[in-house]
Amino acid sequence: MVLVEPLTVDEIWSRPYPYGNSIGHLLLHLAGNLNYYIGAEIAGTGYVRNRPLEFGDPGGHSKESLLNGLRDAIRIVRTTLERQQEKDWAAPYSAKGMEQAGDRFYAFLTCAAHLSHHTGQIIYLCKQLEQRRSRSAGS
Repeated sequence: MVLVEPLTVDEIWSRPYPYGNSIGHLLLHLAGNLNYYIGAEIAGTGYVRNRPLEFGDPGGHSKESLLNGLRDAIRIVRTTLERQQEKDWAAPYSAKGMEQAGDRFYAFLTCAAHLSHHTGQIIYLCKQLEQRRSRSAGS
């Protein structure tokens, strides 16, 4: 996540809008989502998800910790993806919050779409923080 690199820890945990999430919470959420749906439910990693904490964590985690957490989750997804054989794609899949999945292919596809959605939000938030920084520097 190159866009996050120039941000301070305070910026990562700030909420530019009162109705939205911080980048830090979105990074925690993405790591939790991938670790649970792919890691625990397909790869059998034993990961136990605490979804409310993904959005309610008081913050303070370093940028490196957040990015490493997401990188580790993506590494698990890639490894699990590479291990799938043709017969595995149609294997039954159901997990809390994704009961309608039906098969592993749908689970992987849903997780990829979810990652893309929140990555878009992170990009938007980074741009908003950059604009705020520019306005503050000009004052």
